[in-house]
Amino acid sequence: MNIELSLKSAIKQALSALFQIEEEVVLQPTKSDFEGNYTYVVFPLVKQLRKSPVDIANAIAEYLKTNTTYIKSYNVVQGFLNLVLADEVWFDVLNGILADKNFGVLPKNNQSVMVEYSSPNTNKPLHLGHLRNNFLGSSVAKIVEANGYEVVKTCLVNDRGVHICKSMWAYQQFGNGETPESSGLKGDHLAGKYYVIFDKHYKSEMATLIQGGMSEDEAKKNAPAIKAVQEMLIKWEQGDEETVALWRKMNDWVFAGFNETYQKIGVSFDKTYYESNTYLLGKDIVEEGLANGVFFKKENGSVWIDLKEEGLDEKLVLRADGTSVYITQDLGTTDLKFADYPISKAIWVVGNEQDYHFQVLFAIMKKLGRTYADGCYHLSYGMVELPEGKMKSREGTVVDADDLVAEMIETASSSTSERSKIDGFTQEEANQLFQQIALGALKYFLLKVEPKKKMLFNPAESIDFQGNTGPFIQYTHARICSILRKAASQGIVLDEKVKPVAIEKTEAELIFVLSDYPAAVKKAGDEYAPSVIANYCYELAKTFNHYYSQVSIMNEPDGEIQKFRLALIKLVSETIRKATALLGIEVPNRM
Repeated sequence: MNIELSLKSAIKQALSALFQIEEEVVLQPTKSDFEGNYTYVVFPLVKQLRKSPVDIANAIAEYLKTNTTYIKSYNVVQGFLNLVLADEVWFDVLNGILADKNFGVLPKNNQSVMVEYSSPNTNKPLHLGHLRNNFLGSSVAKIVEANGYEVVKTCLVNDRGVHICKSMWAYQQFGNGETPESSGLKGDHLAGKYYVIFDKHYKSEMATLIQGGMSEDEAKKNAPAIKAVQEMLIKWEQGDEETVALWRKMNDWVFAGFNETYQKIGVSFDKTYYESNTYLLGKDIVEEGLANGVFFKKENGSVWIDLKEEGLDEKLVLRADGTSVYITQDLGTTDLKFADYPISKAIWVVGNEQDYHFQVLFAIMKKLGRTYADGCYHLSYGMVELPEGKMKSREGTVVDADDLVAEMIETASSSTSERSKIDGFTQEEANQLFQQIALGALKYFLLKVEPKKKMLFNPAESIDFQGNTGPFIQYTHARICSILRKAASQGIVLDEKVKPVAIEKTEAELIFVLSDYPAAVKKAGDEYAPSVIANYCYELAKTFNHYYSQVSIMNEPDGEIQKFRLALIKLVSETIRKATALLGIEVPNRM
């Protein structure tokens, strides 16, 4: 039984029978200050019916009490009709959830969606910003799948260009044959080390040139290091064997490092695209656009598109020397994605610094007449900042993903051990628990904020066992599992259906929150917002903990009431597990 739909239908019947009107009925959860489960606001009917809001609300409530079995009681506060549902409704809802093996999962709709996320560069390791990206993308993919879609998870690796050559050139100059094995560094960390070395060397050369009388802009262009890097890129594009060999060697180191990090944080992809394979694809599309008048050439031979009607000005799509720009490559890669997979929608999980880029990309695709253009969506998210400000890879001021995860695991270990919550654990079980808590804290903290919002990362706050945190939700699940184990050890067997008993107010509140899970999954899917699921998890855990503080379960003398309560909390634990899984978070059975 869907309480909200049934109640809306009954109120529509009341409006028709009492006042001969047809109105769309909107319900909202009753505010915690008042008694009730759902509230119907009657103010919009006052002018039409020429009656006081209190009279209208009372008439509707009495009709519902007389003609349905849904209402236990009601109260009217001005124009707000607060409805308290009957106990029978809660049993129907609870038994419906118990019988639904796919509770919270929508039927398959025979449509496919691609979600692209991560998008790392091979000149540096993954950092805190990448973690938000990966957790968002991975969670959105799971949520979209729960909404009935087939999902393809992809990653586009930026493995070519000037920035990659910076690490390569610095390694060539200062590396002395260092390898991940000889240095004890992961391959991505080793490449990142030389990216930082390049920046320091480059700035030193610039300072010398500026002291010699050059302007800063001239020094940026004429520093020997940057010229050497530009020459290296030309050699790479020409297929120079030595340059390509160094590129392959360093990229292989980086990919091995990335894969180790992805495995640790529980992120995977169905397909990985590489910019070194796709950066030339867009040139054919530029030729196509020139031929049909979508693009135009300027006197110097560069190719542009006029997007002033779209409020985006003119945009360069090919340089005068025939080399591609970033948008050129994305045109080709987008065509390739829709050719590779029968998808109806493609979602790019990319930071809001690229908002303009994606507005341009999608506008161009529409101008080119691509039938899939309306299915392109940029999931723009806010940057993660530290108390001291923005992170900068080239200056070595990033929060490294591997280091952060290791620190979180260490914090989880110390805080859990201090609470004596690992009695009876083997060392292997304890280590697994610490990792689950650490990643649960990290993922939840980064996902509970609405994607579009910028956020400040606070590691200490994220791993707190109280409040709106991952560990609080994990601990709630473990607490319920402990109660259920105790019940099983006493030989208590739960029935497939619960029998009617007297329901406490807190039990009705808990069933109400439970019943809202499918709506939360749908809303999260419609908005591509894991924050909806995160906040649902917190609300469910918080409501359970309030319930647990108010009633007795294992000491309840009435056997039927005890079974009802055990069945209820078992559903809570199962729903927490399902919901947190959509966030990529594991919930332990013991803590």
